[in-house]
Amino acid sequence: MMTCKEIVNKLDEYIVGQYKAKRAVSIALRNRYRRSQLPKSVSDEIMPKNIILKGPTGVGKTEIARRLAKLVNAPFVKVEATKYTEVGYVGRDVESMVRDLVEASIRVVKSEQVQKVRDKALHLVNKKIKDILYPLKKQLKPEEMDTETFKNQFEASFDGGLFDKDIIEVEVNEQPKPFNILEGGAGEINIGQIVGGVFKGNRKTKKMSVERAREILIEEECDRLIDQDNVNKEAIHRAEQEGIIFIDEIDKIAAKKVQGQDVSREGVQRDILPIVEGCVVNTKYGSIHTDHILFIAAGAFHIASVSDLIPELQGRFPIIVELDNLDKDDFVKILKLQTGLINQYEQMLKVDNIDLKFTDDAIEKIGELAKLENETQENLGARRLQTILENLLEDISFNASNENPLVEVVIDKVFVESTLTSAFKSHDFKKFVL
Repeated sequence: MMTCKEIVNKLDEYIVGQYKAKRAVSIALRNRYRRSQLPKSVSDEIMPKNIILKGPTGVGKTEIARRLAKLVNAPFVKVEATKYTEVGYVGRDVESMVRDLVEASIRVVKSEQVQKVRDKALHLVNKKIKDILYPLKKQLKPEEMDTETFKNQFEASFDGGLFDKDIIEVEVNEQPKPFNILEGGAGEINIGQIVGGVFKGNRKTKKMSVERAREILIEEECDRLIDQDNVNKEAIHRAEQEGIIFIDEIDKIAAKKVQGQDVSREGVQRDILPIVEGCVVNTKYGSIHTDHILFIAAGAFHIASVSDLIPELQGRFPIIVELDNLDKDDFVKILKLQTGLINQYEQMLKVDNIDLKFTDDAIEKIGELAKLENETQENLGARRLQTILENLLEDISFNASNENPLVEVVIDKVFVESTLTSAFKSHDFKKFVL
């Protein structure tokens, strides 16, 4: 398990600034490890210190929580508080966020188990496909070639992927199409899952490529090799002990006065309260205790404030961290990240033989424009960079084609200013408006 400083250093690779928020979540994550090393009689009494991240959109609230979960491969779900309604109203019930977490945990655990048995499944599936393919290829064997030589040639061609595009007939499980009834007062009902057992075991012969057949049959073989009961049991445990639920837009259900629709908002808070405090939620995989799930809530809190939440809920989020607004230097650093937008555009356009290169002064100019746009219009944080880069590279993206030879395209300050002329002129005009 990483130390707090190591966690922050890892988060720095994906998120610029926001040191206070990174520090808070790193301590919360490290405390889980500390708790796991204690006797059960002691660890059961230690509850997670839930966090509220307060700040405008696009400054990294969601990304901090998502990256934190990825660092330790923890089950993670992001939900919007506005999607929930008080019991008795039409909308999702708050317990569905816990069920979603269990589903996420099932995927995490199953993925780990699949990796353990994949080699064995691949060996069994290749043998099955060879048994189908060999008789078909044998019919085309030259008369002068002996069987042993043909067999060796077949094996070599199969292993080299030369038959991957060949069409074969295979028997696969018939999957029922799911039919979802959403937003009901009782949560979500998936008819496909309810009647899935009726169709289980039904096989259907289909024509497909060897490559596609291998993918489907490996998935089926892995399902047979994995003990699903153990997966469910481990997933429940993982969700209870390591799960992270990120509740976004929590400020939207905060209200200063209880009147009209505000009654429902306060009702949602009271429904969320037992989930955060610790209760038992029934899922189709078994019961899950929510006592040790880490809850990270977030909101802009432009109109409402944290103190407008009901006192009981505030008490369950003892750590409140205010995130900083992004300035020009932050935008420049974000653009230069290894996982940043510039790198993404360079990699994508390379597919169409465009060798895209940004000069430092161009990146500085883009950062300046992002800051100006956020100040004079709605503050979108780092998301503003996506709009600017899309407008900047629209013509290049549209005209690019892999049929053309490799071309180097340099984006400099002059190109940025000439391409985004209207945006800069708009800001030049606004400085004269009182």
